[in-house]
Amino acid sequence: MKDKSTVSTINRIAFIGNYLPRQCGIATFTTDLCEAIATEFSGTTCIALPVNDLEAGYSYPPRVRFEITEKDIDSYRRAADFLNINNVDLACLQFEYGIFGGRAGSHILTLLRELRMPIVTTLHTILRDPNADQRRVLEEVAALSDRLVVMSERGIDFLQKVYGVRQGKIDLIPHGIPDVSFVDPSFHKDLFGVEGKTVLLSFGLLSANKGIEFVIAALPAIVARYPNVVYIILGATHPHVIKKEGETYRLSLQWLAQEKGVENHVIFYNRFVSLEELVQFIGAADIYITPYLDAAQITSGTLAYTLGAGKAVISTPYWYAEEMLAEGRGALVPFKDPVALANQVIDLLDNESKRHAMRKRAYLFGRDMIWPQVARCYMESFDWARADRRHFIPVGFAVKPLDQRSGELPPLKLNHLHNMTDETGVLQHATFIVPSYQEGYSIDDNARALIVSTHLAELELGNGEALALTSCYLAFIGYAFNSETGRFRNFMDYQRNWLEESGSEDSHGRTLWALGTVLGRSNTPALQSMAGWLFEKALPTILNTTSPRAWAFTLIGIHEYLRRFEGDRQASQVRDELAGRLYKLYQNNRLEDWCWYEAGLSYCNAVLSQAMLMCGQWIPSKAMTEAGLESLCWLADLQRSDAMGGHFVPIGSNGFYERGGEQARFDQQPVEAQTMTSACLEAYRSTADERWRKEARRAFEWFLGRNDLNLSVYDPTTGGCRDGLHPDRPNENQGAESTLAFLQALLELRLAENPLLSLEAQTK
Repeated sequence: MKDKSTVSTINRIAFIGNYLPRQCGIATFTTDLCEAIATEFSGTTCIALPVNDLEAGYSYPPRVRFEITEKDIDSYRRAADFLNINNVDLACLQFEYGIFGGRAGSHILTLLRELRMPIVTTLHTILRDPNADQRRVLEEVAALSDRLVVMSERGIDFLQKVYGVRQGKIDLIPHGIPDVSFVDPSFHKDLFGVEGKTVLLSFGLLSANKGIEFVIAALPAIVARYPNVVYIILGATHPHVIKKEGETYRLSLQWLAQEKGVENHVIFYNRFVSLEELVQFIGAADIYITPYLDAAQITSGTLAYTLGAGKAVISTPYWYAEEMLAEGRGALVPFKDPVALANQVIDLLDNESKRHAMRKRAYLFGRDMIWPQVARCYMESFDWARADRRHFIPVGFAVKPLDQRSGELPPLKLNHLHNMTDETGVLQHATFIVPSYQEGYSIDDNARALIVSTHLAELELGNGEALALTSCYLAFIGYAFNSETGRFRNFMDYQRNWLEESGSEDSHGRTLWALGTVLGRSNTPALQSMAGWLFEKALPTILNTTSPRAWAFTLIGIHEYLRRFEGDRQASQVRDELAGRLYKLYQNNRLEDWCWYEAGLSYCNAVLSQAMLMCGQWIPSKAMTEAGLESLCWLADLQRSDAMGGHFVPIGSNGFYERGGEQARFDQQPVEAQTMTSACLEAYRSTADERWRKEARRAFEWFLGRNDLNLSVYDPTTGGCRDGLHPDRPNENQGAESTLAFLQALLELRLAENPLLSLEAQTK
């Protein structure tokens, strides 16, 4: 590094990551780094943008200026807007997969793509063998960042060899630590009532990957040699572990200590301690033990703290420990080996001169890790990032012209969906915004609602309500299944009486689509089990139907299902049979000026092209792909106005369109805009042709007022959607089909914004 200085031309820095008082290692690091730079460079204003995993947030200090909601992708956009308009000179991101929403933390990409200032990213995790999502996210984070900070030489090696990052973009800056004196452990022992004892210490948020059980298993041999040994386990159980598992792990450790007969030698401090308290605990330790179970850890704050405090350290050989404890600065023992661990502890206690020499080497090594030094290194990296930004525009930074921007999507609002949903399911119709009880329920709408709620869960939207909604709609579908006929009933009155033994063929196909979506996209095993049973029972019946739309709905559902369960022979056979039927229809009806599957167009037309495209891609069949693209292109041109800009004009339901006849202009239905949006997104995924992304947006903008009447069909005050366009006005009723059509189109566009949230991107 160059000469360090406490003067910088950077006036305002934003730190993005978790922040104290949230209890996690990233929060501690972000807070310490922010405070260290603010202290060392008093002329620079430092602000923080933490990520909240709790709806209530935390009682943050004044330095926190904007809070990001972990699973709300819109809050990441708002954070980018906040930074862009508040004269921030540089953003410093703390990247860790688990703290941001989306697959592998992909929501953070939404923020980074919109920032107009240099970005320096500290990588707290760098995997040698990432899965597809982890690789894509880190590669894009690296591309969007002006500089990357790593804390170990191995991190540099991985970035270059695994992720293809050029070395000149990477800065090696050690993990910061508090500046403490080199003191004898006895100095602090009386604070904790362990004076005269030999203290072993492990600290950090408690979870099952920390390997504490192997230290406890080693204690009987250690205590047999040194009866005055006590083992302090410092730290609260990780909040996410508490939420999912309670204190099961801590209790198992206590039971193990009792089983091994060392309960009198184990002390649990079940608290998240302040930095001052932590320094005192570390000071009281004779030996610090970090028995982690996984080698794939590129950094460790607990190890950095104890190394820099001049402690004798014993560790398992995870990546960071191998590097930090080299050259006699600590001792390594094999993973999950209490015998080796006990022998190493006894060896260090037997050889006091060896232990103190190890301590001294560790302490001297840590002098370059104290926070004032680290703050200067970071500021130098920041200065370089700004200098680099003057010479070139990083990937994703350039301000895009309007035709290259996707445009703003409306914020998600679920008020009307909740208004239309009761304990039975979603009601069919509404008078204005009031649910119509007299018209009851349909499986068609509950299937649509199930698709929407599954996408909500996939996008981590809806404030945690997605699971309850999905359970409600899936329960309705389960109740609708008639095991005697193998078909789903469709209509139910408000008193929960079924009005038929079997519903329409189209409703059966739509329900299979919804079940396939749950199976392919949900990560809740219990929902998958329920959906899987229904899907298996109801799928064979579709072969007895004659409706092309029922086939198309089913084909989309089968492809959703096969993305996760591609080995299912029965589903593949049904897919091939229905695909063949649909393709034959196209061959039989296609003319030079009529590229369609039937002699007329009616409702949900685009699903036929969408299903054909999916079959062409996944069977695969070039002929089916060409048929899907040709028919969709023909339909898109047919449903375009002659006005400048050519807004979307769906086939009207008041007469539809028979070959050789007149195309009905009204009544225009929201479901047509949704199915066209979905089909065009499928074409875009299949071809990467930008034309189809624009066509999808054109169809969606029909909801927002880019239509024949220049009136919004979507109602932003309720989150509902009006039931279509008449020649002179919108239909002011906001029924389930219309509202769900809008929500499905919106959510599919959200998925398309970030391909990591889309299973198509994962499996291609």
